[in-house]
Amino acid sequence: MTTYQTSAAKHGISSEGNKVASNAYSRPADETFDTIDDLINFKKADASLMTSRVIDTHKIDIVGTIDEDNPSMGDVFVQYDCPKTGDVIEASPTNWSFGQLSQLAGAPAGYLKDLPAPLAADNLMWGLKHNRGRETIKTYGNSQSYGGELRAATGADYGRIYDHEILAPVKILCDEYGYKTPGSITGFGGGMSTYDPEAITSSTIWGSDRDIFVFQVDDRNPISIGKLPDGSDDLMFRGFYVWNSEVGSKTAGLAAFYLRGVCMNRNLWGVENFQEIKVRHSKYAPDRFANEIRPALRSFATGGTGNLLAGVQAAQSAKIARDDDDRLDFLTKRAGLSGRMAKAAMARHIAEEGKPVASVWDAAQAITAIARDIPHQDQRVMIERKAGALLDKVAA
Repeated sequence: MTTYQTSAAKHGISSEGNKVASNAYSRPADETFDTIDDLINFKKADASLMTSRVIDTHKIDIVGTIDEDNPSMGDVFVQYDCPKTGDVIEASPTNWSFGQLSQLAGAPAGYLKDLPAPLAADNLMWGLKHNRGRETIKTYGNSQSYGGELRAATGADYGRIYDHEILAPVKILCDEYGYKTPGSITGFGGGMSTYDPEAITSSTIWGSDRDIFVFQVDDRNPISIGKLPDGSDDLMFRGFYVWNSEVGSKTAGLAAFYLRGVCMNRNLWGVENFQEIKVRHSKYAPDRFANEIRPALRSFATGGTGNLLAGVQAAQSAKIARDDDDRLDFLTKRAGLSGRMAKAAMARHIAEEGKPVASVWDAAQAITAIARDIPHQDQRVMIERKAGALLDKVAA
């Protein structure tokens, strides 16, 4: 079948999809890639031009030059001897690495950027040499001696995971198991959504000199996790996204989940069983990536639907209530809702499902339904997590 029907419309946009949609909205064309191969090639070529060095802060010089046409501005350069080759390195910091240098020096970056370059350089150099406990920092920039770019300045124990290392298992998964850029929801009607896996409106593969973010799905192979009130299959498909930053702008991580649709704006609809692994760029970050994210990604791709189906079936069969008093008691004491929200959830479930809350699955769906009405994201996510916690307890 080319298209299929899901209950995405009933479940609505999921907060877990904000990262995907925000990338789709904010990334310029030169950070958007058609294929994972394109992004890997770009990242490998970029990394081959970079060198990481651990530098004694007392041996760093930061120089500021005046712009004759605008004396309040100018350029800042970082100079130091390369401990590997002995060469003198002179690099120009990016906006990001300038902020990192400022943080390491204990100075506000926003203030320094408004100073004439020589004065900003003097403040940075004094802070790095005299105003901090660390004796060394780790630089990351172009390998040439002069005219290069300082891409990052971090603590000496920063554990860099290269973007192409994150992407390698993603490529294997996509090549072997058919994961791809998602299609789109193409229509709504009768409380259902029409999803077309081939209606790919835009790429979901992004990368820059600062980070990567890649979202892929297995939307040609939907699975049924049960029946909808009209007797049709409740269809979902697998999806995941990965992210990383070589320069310390964010963690490395993997999020895997099931969903019922992706719209043209790249919002995710009807997400279930959202699971996330984050790896901070600490000293042992590369080892943690190898030990956690790589196998987790493969396990998610190759595993059957047994875990999800078992969790759904357990939640559907876990009866919690015989009357409204039992329902209210469960939703307030076990799920942690206020009395007002518990009553709203009970009423919403009857309105949408045509029956009262009777199982853990019903309770989770009712909580998710009222969460959609909450305008503030932080509060909405907090309520959605209460629904997820109920399902996790049953699955465990």
